[in-house]
Amino acid sequence: MDVNGVGYGVSIPISTFEVLGEANSAVTLFIHLYVREDTLQLYGFATEEERDTFRMLISVSGIGPKMAQGVLSGITVSEFKRQVTQGNLGALTAIPGVGKKLAERLVLELRDKVGKPEFATPAGIPATDPQSRIHSETLLGLISLGYTRVAAEKALRAAIRETNGRDVTIEELIKASLRQAGK
Repeated sequence: MDVNGVGYGVSIPISTFEVLGEANSAVTLFIHLYVREDTLQLYGFATEEERDTFRMLISVSGIGPKMAQGVLSGITVSEFKRQVTQGNLGALTAIPGVGKKLAERLVLELRDKVGKPEFATPAGIPATDPQSRIHSETLLGLISLGYTRVAAEKALRAAIRETNGRDVTIEELIKASLRQAGK
């Protein structure tokens, strides 16, 4: 990253990478400076919520900044908070690098910290809406077809934009997601 002629190396999760503009365009990142005895590392995030979740994650014993960044690359912040609040170990262990013991520790140490998250899908539809169930099942379907969680979420978000938020069936949404993943 170039800041007024000074270059900085900033590590970012995939979720932030997806929202960056073209090369050499202006961008705003929320930065966390991680200080160790032998190094200073910068971690950047597209939103303050991502940065706050990163800070919450590194407060958990046994989770360093690289693991926290990996967690944020494998699941959206709202989905992560929802799974922690519900104690859904299966969804947490689906994140690359998160095993059963770490998932249990995340739930134990973060359940009270995450509070009541907004239960929303990537399109912003409340979880009580039947479409949120369709979105969840579509995501699981894409993962079962061999897509990584990150790739599946990206394709699903693009498919939701393609359908302009109208009500669709699981089959229609999977087809649209597969078209998006193929681009």
